Amino acid sequence: MMTTIKDIAQRAGVSYSTVSKALNNSPLVKKETKEKILTLAKELGYEPNYAAQQLVSKQSKVIGLIWPTLERMAPSILVTKINEEISKRGYSMILSINSIDSSLEVFKRSQVDGIILFDEESHKMIDPSPHSIPLVTYGVSTNKTIPVIDVNYQDAMFKAVSYLVTLGHTKISFIGDFSPIDDRQVEKYIGFEKAMEAFNLQTNSYNFINTAGLTWYDGYVATKRLLNTSYQPTAIIGASYDISAGIIRALRESNFIIPKDLSVIGYDNIPQMANLEIPLTSIGVPIEEIAKKIVQTLFELINSLDILTPNIILEPVLNERSSCAQVVSAYQDK
Repeated sequence: MMTTIKDIAQRAGVSYSTVSKALNNSPLVKKETKEKILTLAKELGYEPNYAAQQLVSKQSKVIGLIWPTLERMAPSILVTKINEEISKRGYSMILSINSIDSSLEVFKRSQVDGIILFDEESHKMIDPSPHSIPLVTYGVSTNKTIPVIDVNYQDAMFKAVSYLVTLGHTKISFIGDFSPIDDRQVEKYIGFEKAMEAFNLQTNSYNFINTAGLTWYDGYVATKRLLNTSYQPTAIIGASYDISAGIIRALRESNFIIPKDLSVIGYDNIPQMANLEIPLTSIGVPIEEIAKKIVQTLFELINSLDILTPNIILEPVLNERSSCAQVVSAYQDK
């Protein structure tokens, strides 16, 4: 037979409400009493009735996260960090990789307290009805009608180009996915283009290499294609961790020494950048900061539904490692 709070109260010799408060870690219960109750609960095999708790508190203590793909490194790391931040607040996370509409419907039926949405086709508009579940998204804040954690892709590209220019580079290629339906990739493209113009660096088609995808292999093939042209850049910026890993592999296979022959910067600021074949200099908002700000913003919405949360723009950071070097003048002139 299932153990109830009443059973624990009888064994402990305390009131029903005292047991309830102890199980919810209330500071109103003395430490000794709380420890006694928790020990008894464990011995008796007590399992909380979450459905009943939800009816009383009107909270499920569950956050839904929607992301259609986890095949790439940076998204996987970010989801892990978000889960850690949610757990610190005593909540659980449900991850859905189904379509957005399908996931939203499931989460509404599950009565989650809030939803974090990652939409790579981020041109889509999500209706944030005032009666809907609190919702936060991530990426680009332009033209969005729900709170967005904006990681400032254009500024990241500007800082990457600026850093390379200080090292003497003027022949810089950007390798990334130029899909027009993904606002994140479009912002990176625009940011690189604006930075090159700001530093009066001439550009042509060889400065923009389209991977047509975001995988390791896409970066690898695109780099091989660039190396087979007459253009010889002295530096490359990769649009993501996975693309940059493919860039490094292609360069090493072609006997380029990084950074002696060619410097490389990768977008995505995750610790794994240091574990590539060449520890990679990276640009972007640190992954831990993104996770904390996403979760913080969502909980602000959950606790203050009547308050409009503004979009939050984060600051990209350059993380120097071993993949960039001062350009050699003789090589630059080739």
